[in-house]
Amino acid sequence: MLKHTALITGASGGIGYELAALFARGGNNLVLVARNADKLKEVADEFHGTYGVTVHIVPMNLAQSDAPNELFHYLDRNKIQIDYLINNAGFGTHGKFSEIEVQEQLDLLQLNITTLTHLSRLFIPGMLSRKSGGILNIASTAAFQPGPMMATYYASKSYVLFLSEALASELKGTGVWVTVLCPGPTATGFQSRAGIERTSLGKKSSLMMDVKTVARIGYKGFMKKKTIVVPGVVNRVFAQGVRFSPRKLTREIVKFLHDGE
Repeated sequence: MLKHTALITGASGGIGYELAALFARGGNNLVLVARNADKLKEVADEFHGTYGVTVHIVPMNLAQSDAPNELFHYLDRNKIQIDYLINNAGFGTHGKFSEIEVQEQLDLLQLNITTLTHLSRLFIPGMLSRKSGGILNIASTAAFQPGPMMATYYASKSYVLFLSEALASELKGTGVWVTVLCPGPTATGFQSRAGIERTSLGKKSSLMMDVKTVARIGYKGFMKKKTIVVPGVVNRVFAQGVRFSPRKLTREIVKFLHDGE
């Protein structure tokens, strides 16, 4: 049986790593992309040894504007067909918009929005020509409301959610589908990278979901070709609840969760 190949960005840890494990366990070959070459090599050896799949690694900083083209042409030259694109790479920043370094925010927008968009645009035509393939974009419950103190991150995830929904509609009936995974707080390195461990939200460990659980729910939803997947009952209630709450109240709640120490 012909194996499919999944391209996973941000695959060296967190949700990306767990998704890679699930795709490998499902018999799919992998292309893993992240900045840390040594970590990628460890992950590749682990998955090849455990699941017997072929694993290609591409150490690359996807926050660079030319990275998507470089990655696409590298795969094309090596005749590696991508059946599943998992746009997982991304990061958050915490603090007042006026105080966070400009370049850090531009890098966030490049990675969370532009790179995801660029990769999707590059790989969808091939999937359409084969009438087969899928894209899994990682957004967040942050996508459902504005986020004072993490303004750029929340806005970027709203973009991912809305783009994914629009593409899912456009691609209906083509054999190609798009799923967007919207996790809530998840126990990964995200909190440390974003600098929110000491905020009110960061301290609420009871709200944190296990990363393996989040990845498993996302993987199953993707394989069932669902459009929007929100793991966890509390997260689903929260994502839907903001539709009925006054927007001013929603903004103040999010600000409180990200403001206090």
